[in-house]
Order: sequence, then structure tokens, then C-alpha cells
Amino acid sequence: MSRHRTLVLFVAAAVLFGTSFVGIKAAIDVVPPVLFAAFRVDVAAIVLLSLVIVRGGYWRPRSRADVFGILASGAFVLGANNVLLFLGQQHATTGAAAVMYSLMPVVSPVFAVLLLDDERISAVDAVGILLGLVGVVVIVGPESVLGGGSIGQALVVGSALSVAFGTVLLKRIDPDIGTLPLTAWAMAAAAVGIHIVSIGFGESPAQVAWSPTIVAAILYVGMPATAAAYPVYFALLAEAGPVRGNLVAYAMPIVATITGWAFLGETISSATVLGFGVIVSGFVLVQRESVVRVIGSVDGWSVDAE
Repeated sequence: MSRHRTLVLFVAAAVLFGTSFVGIKAAIDVVPPVLFAAFRVDVAAIVLLSLVIVRGGYWRPRSRADVFGILASGAFVLGANNVLLFLGQQHATTGAAAVMYSLMPVVSPVFAVLLLDDERISAVDAVGILLGLVGVVVIVGPESVLGGGSIGQALVVGSALSVAFGTVLLKRIDPDIGTLPLTAWAMAAAAVGIHIVSIGFGESPAQVAWSPTIVAAILYVGMPATAAAYPVYFALLAEAGPVRGNLVAYAMPIVATITGWAFLGETISSATVLGFGVIVSGFVLVQRESVVRVIGSVDGWSVDAE
């Protein structure tokens, strides 16, 4: 496993997913929420399926593991995740939603212990994970966690649980198909399911007050924030595993805060700086062995990996 590749994947996933909050907020009050989630996945499915078909090679599922992996990703990582997330953001502030979504790395080890044989966390790992969560709370503010709509927060918690469970389940299934075609087929499967849920909610494209801003928001959320983000995310999981890979959820609120400052004129407070430091401290604890090896390679030291 390349440590530098893992770092690039981590940063890319954090940026792509973090900036998606701006796109969602730009249209969530105008586009019915589940339909918006369906549009997001529709755009990504079209882009990714077109890409894998043109590339050729091993792009169609060939084994039961491939099929089960696609269904697991489509149902939990993409389907239930997006439905619950978009519904939740109707009733919760962006800050509260970001905090609740950051529960994903906390619950991932629980699912990993239950479903996987080779995933364990130490007491130090647990402290690092909790430090990351504390840092996110510091950034957003305790008042955002305690207020802003309990229904919305509960829905986003369900979204985080769905992703955590889905990623660990995908690790257990271990499909043979590549990350990109897996994501493309999972997008297509999720799109069908989300549209069925949207119809069940009585939503319709006729309810949308279409405008260039709405179209731009859907395209941004559907392409860079989904079509590009999820393949990067699945590749990160394949490299780092579901427990450490899902730590990217701690970086998303940081990106969202910076994006809000850049595009919405929001200020960056001292609490943001403090929270960032706490998150970094937690991340260093969890990835302590990798950090030591990276520092050793930079300084020319010889550090043995256990």
C-alpha cells in the first residue's frame, strides 16, 4: 500500500465531499429532497457508466461477490445514505448535519469487529477516534449539536450508520470488480431505488422551480461531488480499510467551513483553528505507525514496520 497514494485519496475525498454541502444547501429548499438525491445519483451513474463502457476491460460483474458488492454499495453507501442525508438537511443546520455525519468513523469499528476477522482497534485508536469527534464539535459549536432540529440530526445519524455498515460489509464481501465499475453499477442500482422512494413520497420534477442556479447545483453535486468523489472514496477504503478510511468524515466539516468562508462570506473563528488541531491530534494517534514511517522516510531514517 502506498502511503502517499492513501494521503492523496484522503485529501481528494475530503475536498469533494466537503464542498458538496454548499451544492446541497443551494437547492435543498427548492428541489424535493429525495428527488434531489435521485438527481445526484442519476448524473453520477450516467457519467460513470459511460466511462467504464468506453474503457472496457473488466467492467461487468462476473461473480456473486461482484453482484453482492454492487448491491451492498447501492443499498447502504449510496441509497439509504443519500435519502436520509437529504431528508435530514431539511431539518438540521449544515453544522449539525456535519457533526452527526462525523459519527461514521466512530461506529465503523463497531461494525468491523462484528463483521470482519482482521479489523481490531486498540485503546489508543479509540482515543484518537473520539478526539476527532471532539474536534468536529469544537469547530461547529456545541450549540449546533444541541439545537437545530432533533429530527434532522437523527436522520443524518441514520445516514452515517448506513455508510459505516455498507463500507464494512463491502470489505467483507471483497468483490473482484474494480473500484470504478463497482461504483458505476452501484450508482445505477441506487438511482432506481431512490427514485422509487421519491415516488412513494409523492415527489415530482414538476414541483421544481427550475433555474440556472438549480441546474448548476444538481450538476455540481452529481458530478465532482459524486461521480468523482465516490470512486475516490471506494479506492481510499480499499487502501486504508473501512475503519481508517472513514476518518475522512472528520475532514469534511473543515472543508465545508473553508468553503462557506470562501463562497458565503462566513468567518473562520478561533474555535475552528482549535478544532482542527484536535482533529489532527486524533488522526495522528490513529495513524501513529504510518506517521512515524513517513517521518522516518523523509528524514532518511530506517523505521521497521511491524
